Amino acid sequence: MSTVTDRLSEVAPSEDTRPGYLFWLSRPRFWLYQGGPVVVVVTYAADGPGELFSPLAIALFLYFTVPANVFLYGVNDVFDRDVDEHNPKKDEGREVSYRGDSVVVAAIVGSGLLAAAFLPWLPTLGVVALLAWAALSVEYSAPPLRFKTTPFLDSLSNGLYILPGVVAYAAIEGVAPPASAVAGAWLWTMGMHTFSAIPDIEPDREAGIQTTATYLGESNTYYYCVMCWLTAAFVFTYTHWVFGALLLVYPGLVFGILAVGVDIDEAYWWYPAINSLVGMAFTLIGLWVMLYG
Repeated sequence: MSTVTDRLSEVAPSEDTRPGYLFWLSRPRFWLYQGGPVVVVVTYAADGPGELFSPLAIALFLYFTVPANVFLYGVNDVFDRDVDEHNPKKDEGREVSYRGDSVVVAAIVGSGLLAAAFLPWLPTLGVVALLAWAALSVEYSAPPLRFKTTPFLDSLSNGLYILPGVVAYAAIEGVAPPASAVAGAWLWTMGMHTFSAIPDIEPDREAGIQTTATYLGESNTYYYCVMCWLTAAFVFTYTHWVFGALLLVYPGLVFGILAVGVDIDEAYWWYPAINSLVGMAFTLIGLWVMLYG
């Protein structure tokens, strides 16, 4: 992973410049965590290849890939300034420490407000999903709710990552995606969020932060993640059994990590690639159905 990090640092703008700082603040390794669901669901919502590249689909993908991440992670960093003093991800240089000024704050706020440009083009469901995404993106980190400091609500609120997909599906198809797909994806995000919190257990405890992972402890957190992912796989079978089978990758990886004894701090950084591959599989299946189904 250090090689990937080094290569990204070589081609990306320097964090010493304001544009470069905003680039790194947006967590480029995680861009597809919000942009990816748009790609996947548009594949299933589109009636043909033409709709895959409709202006609205492209605009949603571009927004949720970069500006939405500036907004989400910018809000997170603003309200986590004190907590991040204990976070090794910041010390190791894999994520930038917050050092914002008025221009950075304006960029974060502006990135969130930019979502309002989609409101005239969305059906009611899409508007509701977009507003829910914006609210959760703020209140995950910001007072008064600050979900990230409440065990289990931190996990539950991370369904925000699949809401871009709900917005995109509603925008293209005009109706809600299958309830089983939304529920399954929401459960997947719960497991993914909590798994990613395992490396932060000690730093969060030092900072006085309560999360699902700090509450359960490392061993029980693994079981919680497996439970979320197995339930997600089961629920996804109501959409199609293939989708449920794909999600079995995640509990399988947990057992593999534990059996081999891989350091969780290192395994955590595999998941952008793993999630991208699983998302690609979902997308390719959708394209096959579109063209040959």
